[in-house]
Amino acid sequence: MRILSFLGYLLTLSLSISQVCHADQAQSTDADQAKQLLERAVDYYQVQGDASLAAFSRQGEFIEEDRYVFVVDTHGMMLASGGPSAVLIGRDVSKVLAPELKEAFQKALGTSEDAGVQSAEYRWKNWADGRVERKQVFFRRVGERIIAVGHYLPRATPQQAEELLARAAKSIAADAGNSIRAINELSADFREDDLYVFVVDLETQRYVAHGYNLRLIGVNFATIKDPEGKPVGTPILAQMQKADSGGYDYRWKNPVTGKVEDKHALLRKVGHYLVAVGYYRESK
Repeated sequence: MRILSFLGYLLTLSLSISQVCHADQAQSTDADQAKQLLERAVDYYQVQGDASLAAFSRQGEFIEEDRYVFVVDTHGMMLASGGPSAVLIGRDVSKVLAPELKEAFQKALGTSEDAGVQSAEYRWKNWADGRVERKQVFFRRVGERIIAVGHYLPRATPQQAEELLARAAKSIAADAGNSIRAINELSADFREDDLYVFVVDLETQRYVAHGYNLRLIGVNFATIKDPEGKPVGTPILAQMQKADSGGYDYRWKNPVTGKVEDKHALLRKVGHYLVAVGYYRESK
């Protein structure tokens, strides 16, 4: 079950005191709202005790858009959930986890109450749009209960795009053939959330790799325009004739949201290849 995979994946991650420093203000706001909801849930539980579990599991003050409260006891039983994991209420989830995840799960259940609020990231299906997206969960142990609230992380950051571009450029410089093959095989090494790599041979001006749309391989990059008719390929190729790096703004389909959105491509020349990674931005 996906819910069980979520629990196992969450608990294999490093659990540490939350240090939330997001460049995107909307993302920071979402994180703040999730932590505020967690704080309200903890305060409510400290007053009402287990009588609060019913309130956490029904529509009302503890469900805000795609944010909801869920509670697991220190023995691994799901006690409450305002989201899809409600199907596990009353079940000892520790008994149905894969063997390799049980040790990490038990370690997390033994987290000290003095540790305060902790956080972890994982990928999970957003019940609002049906897509698998990055999610950050904040949780805190209160007595024998672990109370948690998560929120979805809307977009990869410019810093993530820079890091992916650097990683891809280094790989192509070391072994272009295998790197291009890996990108076209949609390797996780060259994909991250809504980020992906594309590569153009500057000698032929044709795509040789694309981490999202394989139908573009072999297409003349100079002919590429965005959905609104703005040239994309020609101005980028012109930049690469003058410099070894650059950037370009246009609009393109986001593989996560399925919508055409504003995008900024980070460009780098590696030998006779153009290597690019673009990140999506909220439309103004």
